[in-house]
Amino acid sequence: MALAKQTVEGDKAVKETKKRQHLDRLPVASLLLGVLSAIGMMISMWLIFVYTPVDALQGEPQRIFYLHVPMAWIGMFAYVVMTVAGIVYLFNADERVDWIARASAEVGFVFLTITLILGMLWGKPIWGAWWVWDPKLTAALILWFMYVGYIMLRSYWGRNRESGRVGAVIGIIGIIDVPIIYMSVLWWRGQHPAPISDLPPQATLTLLVTLVSVTLLACFLMVQAYQLQRLQTLAQRLRASVE
Repeated sequence: MALAKQTVEGDKAVKETKKRQHLDRLPVASLLLGVLSAIGMMISMWLIFVYTPVDALQGEPQRIFYLHVPMAWIGMFAYVVMTVAGIVYLFNADERVDWIARASAEVGFVFLTITLILGMLWGKPIWGAWWVWDPKLTAALILWFMYVGYIMLRSYWGRNRESGRVGAVIGIIGIIDVPIIYMSVLWWRGQHPAPISDLPPQATLTLLVTLVSVTLLACFLMVQAYQLQRLQTLAQRLRASVE
């Protein structure tokens, strides 16, 4: 009996040690990602507004393209991360996995919101309207509402296993919309342009650098959101123990 108790205590000590090592690496990763994303975004701004020439057809508004596309990429990718984390949580109810899902939802929501705003700013001078019910835009708006629903329900259910399971179900349902957003311009006729494969070299370089920079920024924000989720969970436990 005593041996079994020592074994359990030893396993707990090993888990706590691993958690501490995991948390010790987060500040280093956060600092590295913060520096790289800051440098990358400064280079991207120079490429967008100085290096890349003005588009012959759309003029200055076309420069929004170089931010609009990377923001949309993160908005969709974060939902994929959120869904995968939710599915993993169904089989292994590890709170760290749940923190990843929550952090991904928050970051993805912000980036998708910026995507829609940039799209409207770009669409007004080109299409003559702030918003059109294009299939791609409509699918992106549906994903935005899925983010809103996820965040609201997770907040309502609190921090427990039921909340994680509900979040996983929402993620599984909503993930269907991600390939629809990407393929909509090929499946249906709409005003949104199809993916461009023959960009000029300067435009291609600018898009790739901005894509990498925005991805680094999203990873940096993901780490911050993850740490915030951890602190909120610890604060909730402390409050419960005091009460």
